[in-house]
Amino acid sequence: MQKTVLIVDDEYAGRQTLVSVLESEGYQLKTAKNGHQALEKAETLKPDLILLDVMMPDITGYQVCQRIRQNIDIAEIPIIILTALNDHKSMLLALEAGADDFLSKPFDRHELRARIAGIMRLNRYQKLHDERTNLEQAHVELLNAYDATILGWSKAVTLRDQETEEHNQRVAKTSVALAEKMGLQGKDLRYIKWGALLHDIGKIGISDTILLKNGKLTPEEWHLMQEHPQHAYNMLKDITYLRPSIDIPYCHHEKWDGSGYPRGLKGTEIPLSARIFALADVWDALLSDRPYRKAWTREKTLAYIKEETGKHFDPDILSYFLAFVENN
Repeated sequence: MQKTVLIVDDEYAGRQTLVSVLESEGYQLKTAKNGHQALEKAETLKPDLILLDVMMPDITGYQVCQRIRQNIDIAEIPIIILTALNDHKSMLLALEAGADDFLSKPFDRHELRARIAGIMRLNRYQKLHDERTNLEQAHVELLNAYDATILGWSKAVTLRDQETEEHNQRVAKTSVALAEKMGLQGKDLRYIKWGALLHDIGKIGISDTILLKNGKLTPEEWHLMQEHPQHAYNMLKDITYLRPSIDIPYCHHEKWDGSGYPRGLKGTEIPLSARIFALADVWDALLSDRPYRKAWTREKTLAYIKEETGKHFDPDILSYFLAFVENN
């Protein structure tokens, strides 16, 4: 993209000299013949660099520089002050006014080009850095919005089944901790968290007569209940940012020996996140009071999990799970 340089000098010869020096460099060159015009053009053009003469009749280059630095919309524009005043005090005044560089007249055209090129590079790097920072901040804000939305959906599910009101958050925390022990990190942990929070979202598609039934489900009712992973998949599959999280809502009732549902997946056919979640889910469920039974002890629950390893649970995950249990 072509860079714009605003040349400010009250003398026509001075402006034209700078134009002749820079016209072969590929810049878009604009000129201003006094300080007021310089300020107006700085605001409208927002140039990539300003070459600013000091001695002008209306307001000096120092004053122009100060006013630019006080204007939030144009304060970041690099400024090189050019002056015939070749002394230490003039240089200090230029820097105090906010100039990025100072060059005495008569200047060497090669030195001027080199200094402009250097400042342009620094300004480009700063803009790229700022853009990256802004993008990173926007990304964080977007992820926070996703987190809040998913948590809201999770709570919406528990409004129908209040016995699991805190279960979703606990099992999400446990699943993430277990995944970390296994070496997963970054976005994989985020997807596991989201999938765990939404693991039962498919129950929205199950009628209350089945979902809230106190007694044992009939074979027909159980068949309908087993459809909730498919409901979850159908609900989430077209939401792009949730696609990597679907494995848990869709596959968390699959079992290592192939006896689970909805697809009867076996062994490593079951996604890793769903295998991790299965352990966390059963662990938390058995340790919690339910209307149809009291909570189990840790010892009884752990014995059951060991017994079911190789049938319900992935044997390779058990050692990580036992290490997790010892520390919690």
